[in-house]
Amino acid sequence: MARSADHAVFIDTGAFIARYDADDQHHATAIKAWAQLAPPACSWRLVTSGSVLAETFTLLGRRAGFPLAARVARQILDSPSFSIQWADPTISSLALGWFTKFADQSVSWVDCESFALMRAGKITRAFTFDRHFDDAGFHRWTG
Repeated sequence: MARSADHAVFIDTGAFIARYDADDQHHATAIKAWAQLAPPACSWRLVTSGSVLAETFTLLGRRAGFPLAARVARQILDSPSFSIQWADPTISSLALGWFTKFADQSVSWVDCESFALMRAGKITRAFTFDRHFDDAGFHRWTG
């Protein structure tokens, strides 16, 4: 049986980076939170986007080395735990609306695309350390 959107959490770039980069300021919090997301402890559907993953793998490579980033990429892309969403023209149009709305706050395109995917998927919770998700009306979850 498929899990409903209210049993989903959107995983943002910061949550991935904090998990794998021991020098990240949120590393300890992320490790504890990720442990709570592991089955069977958690029944939430873990959702992320192709854009979040592209951003994650690039930033992780720059911070912790590209060999680690490549291993993490393989691990995430091969994992049955993640539902990876991809933007289509409708999502891109919705993201543009968010990007325009938050233009005065320097919100990234990836965040705006995430907001559009979350809204379209009726996902209200994000594992993120980014306050912009609060500003957009979503709930930050960090464990």
